[in-house]
Amino acid sequence: MTEAPAVAAAEPTVRPFQLPGYPLLAGPFTHLTAEHRRLTALRWQHFDARLVGTTLGGEISGIDLREPLADEVVAELQQALHDYKVLFFRDQPITPAQHVAFARQFGELEVHPALGSNSDQPELVRFEKGADVAGLENTWHHDVTWRPQPSMGAILHAISVPEVGGDTLFSDMYAAYTALDEDTRALADELTAVHDFTRAFGHFATPEVRERMRAEHPSVEHPVVCTHAATGRRHLYVNRIFTDHISGRTPEASRELLDRLCRQADYPEHQVRLRWQPHTVAFWDNRAVQHYATSDYWPQIRIMERASIVGPRPSR
Repeated sequence: MTEAPAVAAAEPTVRPFQLPGYPLLAGPFTHLTAEHRRLTALRWQHFDARLVGTTLGGEISGIDLREPLADEVVAELQQALHDYKVLFFRDQPITPAQHVAFARQFGELEVHPALGSNSDQPELVRFEKGADVAGLENTWHHDVTWRPQPSMGAILHAISVPEVGGDTLFSDMYAAYTALDEDTRALADELTAVHDFTRAFGHFATPEVRERMRAEHPSVEHPVVCTHAATGRRHLYVNRIFTDHISGRTPEASRELLDRLCRQADYPEHQVRLRWQPHTVAFWDNRAVQHYATSDYWPQIRIMERASIVGPRPSR
């Protein structure tokens, strides 16, 4: 990987400001400028990449995921993942076995305890939606934060997609952290949050089943703000699906602060949107981004399979 010369930018005369009476930012998101400039300067040796979002999203070409990749290619893809936060590959008709083989080059794979898998590859979670099963993933989240060691990354393969709808959005959690005002950032830096498996997967369960789930997957605590193990950058690490509360706070105070932090994912300026085509593959860094799968295609069919790579325990 090489970097092209950077281009200087003038100091902005207008900065984001909070709308009176609302915890919302308006105005130019100037905190994105330096990262955008850095990403547009990147060059790669073993593939080409096109930046498709302001600070995230690299569309990769020149690689066939059906074939085993040389170690130096895997290492460069890993670096590209750290830089772009999410990678997109088009026209990759991989089999389930090839999907697993590609993912395994980046680490140990998870087997999900609640979601159904491909019958031949237990490491692949299968999302098969249509007239009988609607999509439920339309909330911003990191995957499996209820694990002591949540996913480092996830690789999602589109098998069948609707002609319109079913897009997935990704939001930059480095940018979300940087966008916080200084007081909120300093507060969040010191806090810990509790993540609970049953918030999502126990929603339709009886109290007895929920208790059994909680016994099998006890609640875990992670920092509200984490330091990425590979990049050393700070990012937000709370979400509405799995984060139950902030440790040591009343439910009301916890809910108010969690909502304020989770709103950072909502800004389109922090996002990139992927319109799926058959055999598109997305590979995202589950720490650096949250994702949101739009549920706007019912009763059309959407079939996806995901392999997830075990990560380290989050830390400050």
